[in-house]
Amino acid sequence: MRREFKLPDVGEGLTEAEVVRWHVEAGDTVKVNQIVVEIETAKSIVELPIPWDGVVADLLAEAGQTVDVGAPIIAVETSEGAETSQGAAPGGPAVSEETRALAEDLVPAPPAEGAVEPGAHGSPAPKEERQAVLVGYGVKTGATKRRPRKPQAPGIPANPVANPSRVEVDGGAAPAPPPPRQVSVLAKPPVRKLAKDLGVDLSTLTGTGPEGSITREDVHAAAEAGAAPAAEVAAPERPEERIPVKGVRKMTAQAMVASAFTAPHVTEFLQLDVTNTMETVRRLRTFRDFADVKVSPLLLVAKAVLTAVKRHPLINSSWDEAAQEIVVKRYVNLGIAAATPRGLVVPNVKDAHTLSLPELAGRLAELTETARAGRTQPAEMAGGTFTITNVGVFGVDAGTPILNPGEAAILAVGQIRDMPWVVDGELAVRKVTTLALSFDHRIIDGELGSMFLRDVGDMLEDPLHMLAWS
Repeated sequence: MRREFKLPDVGEGLTEAEVVRWHVEAGDTVKVNQIVVEIETAKSIVELPIPWDGVVADLLAEAGQTVDVGAPIIAVETSEGAETSQGAAPGGPAVSEETRALAEDLVPAPPAEGAVEPGAHGSPAPKEERQAVLVGYGVKTGATKRRPRKPQAPGIPANPVANPSRVEVDGGAAPAPPPPRQVSVLAKPPVRKLAKDLGVDLSTLTGTGPEGSITREDVHAAAEAGAAPAAEVAAPERPEERIPVKGVRKMTAQAMVASAFTAPHVTEFLQLDVTNTMETVRRLRTFRDFADVKVSPLLLVAKAVLTAVKRHPLINSSWDEAAQEIVVKRYVNLGIAAATPRGLVVPNVKDAHTLSLPELAGRLAELTETARAGRTQPAEMAGGTFTITNVGVFGVDAGTPILNPGEAAILAVGQIRDMPWVVDGELAVRKVTTLALSFDHRIIDGELGSMFLRDVGDMLEDPLHMLAWS
């Protein structure tokens, strides 16, 4: 029996993904839950298991191809009674609880008793809308509704332009008013802007889009036709490279634009002497508890942030626009921004506030290693409450970081370098860095932001404060 495995929504609401690499070929034998393909979503690379036992009949998508959710990507020949991800055939191996739970979560619930199905009682059935579902369960249908057209006002003809030159007024004939000016052009706002930028008059074009709407291609064609006579004097081509915006870079761009134009950002800076922090890092590396983990200044920055959040809980919150409420998180999912070949990702350490210092060091090391390998999963980037970005690794002193969407603050840490510093009235060479705290001014005012930043600075200048305030 031939079955087609369809691209699922892996739990982040995606609509498409790129096939990165196949682990099987046509003719290979596969088992339930065997990893067969890697896909790249807008957030990470995800490995997909097959839900059946069988033999690969065909690969329906090539590596590098972008596929819509719900589209078949692999065909498998299965035997009668073969096990699937929803259960096992008699005598077959058991299915993992994780796979069964995921399947149950994504199967649409039956309608409640007495509920009216779309189209019942003579009402027109709504249009179907494709939704992302788990492979093997098909595509659910939803309803989309058009805004009803405004009713025609009584006494106004449907097409005044087509009226005769004279109309009846109070039983007599009178000259008809001049026909209304025809200014309606079917074109979306981006198309109108493109036409304006290229100097194209939309009223002179015949649209090739739906219902005669004008498309970007129509505008480009008109612009090229108008520029054809001047082609001989066009400027010489310059070497350029075009990089498709997709995957992590596309998601990052959308998130940063949404954040920058939603939350009113304020950024404060603090330069401080971290000589004692660097000495503490050196000593921690000699401790037995830290023998198998990397100890870096970032570890103490993270610990200082967690301690300061405990002292100022409002820093660890979010703004609920719909409810008009501030949501204070009583847990800390600490995000660490990581630069990867696929772009910037921000995985977070779940419940970081509950970890000991050695445990925190281990989780930070795992998180960074996984991110750089491009294996960060969507769940590891979801639910962050506060973010640290270490721009110092790039040799940068400071910056104005943009908030991660859904968070109230983000801390940037600059490079640590030798600088002249006054200590007890004497000039000395010390280890100095700059902190930059950006925060949502709807939630955090200048006093709170300054107190939080000063507390983090105090703990990095003298790590004993962490012990006193923990």
